[in-house]
Amino acid sequence: MADEPLVLGIETSCDETGVGIVRGTTLLADAIASSVDEHARFGGVVPEVASRAHLEAMVPTIERALKEAGVSARDLDGISVTAGPGLAGALLVGVSAAKAYAYALGKPLYGVNHLASHICVDQLEHGPLPEPTMALLVSGGHSSLLLSSDITSDVRPMGATIDDAAGEAFDKIARVLDLGFPGGPVIDRYAKEGDPGAIAFPRGLTGPRDAAYDFSFSGLKTSVARWIEAKRAAGEDVPVRDVAASFQEAVVDVLTRKAVRACRDEGVDHLMIGGGVAANSRLRVLAQERCEAAGIRLRVPRPKLCTDNGAMVAALGAEMVARGRAASDWDLSADSSLPVTDTHVPGSSHAHSHSPSPSPASSSHSHDHVHEVSKDNLYS
Repeated sequence: MADEPLVLGIETSCDETGVGIVRGTTLLADAIASSVDEHARFGGVVPEVASRAHLEAMVPTIERALKEAGVSARDLDGISVTAGPGLAGALLVGVSAAKAYAYALGKPLYGVNHLASHICVDQLEHGPLPEPTMALLVSGGHSSLLLSSDITSDVRPMGATIDDAAGEAFDKIARVLDLGFPGGPVIDRYAKEGDPGAIAFPRGLTGPRDAAYDFSFSGLKTSVARWIEAKRAAGEDVPVRDVAASFQEAVVDVLTRKAVRACRDEGVDHLMIGGGVAANSRLRVLAQERCEAAGIRLRVPRPKLCTDNGAMVAALGAEMVARGRAASDWDLSADSSLPVTDTHVPGSSHAHSHSPSPSPASSSHSHDHVHEVSKDNLYS
């Protein structure tokens, strides 16, 4: 175990400041500082508020993770960070922090993909990912079907949402029902006491001519909102629990049906589900039922690892180190629309080395001396 890479990962793509530390595929620390309460009164995430919260939480969260893991920053073999996709300002905070720590420590820097990290985190729960693996990622920003034959270099998009992501639809319906924000957990809770067959809400993109693996939840969201409005206009009580259950069933029905179909069509016998909506209890039950019927092995991390966290970024970073992937250059920047096919952002100067190359300004001996002094001051 001591020979496996020890990596710290930083995640700031949205409203969670996540810092994780892993050794190989073993999770040592998973520290999170959430700003969700600061966004609740707005009914959604406010980018500027999220960025400021990341700035305030970054150093304390890193220190908490190191303490929890029982390791020193000097012990690390690398620093990984979400480079995209996500909110641009929030990503920049994480990337800047990762670059500062990596440079001060003299460690390689890995800018990795948020979606690929969501897939890789399952290694911390169930061991190495089979190759290939089909992944269904569902969150507030993404609803994607991805086929991964190598999590560090080959992730192929099979389908994605063409409008609202599943988690976004949960948030919007919870708002219409006056249930608060975030919508996923509260809809799940109310749905457990409702009848999923009470209301026949539509299933988007499930017709014979529709894209086989793409998702659409905008029509469903509109249908539910109009149904609620009609009830209120007629002076009738809205059966909140039945609405929640019927809406939730429409979402998870489509998600699981398309995921199983993709596995069958591609001849893949493993399905991994990740992202914040993967914590939904009904999604887990229905996915298990349909995978068992199709002879597919289902892998779903525990709920805490499904939501955004630093552990998933550290997991992918450790895999990058273990497989000898190129580290990122110091000009690494955030990319809010980083495609999932770019599992990480390598740099040409690191193609054959795990040690960070100095910046142009650091070529002089005097700058190298300053660099060493700064490391002693910060991490002695």
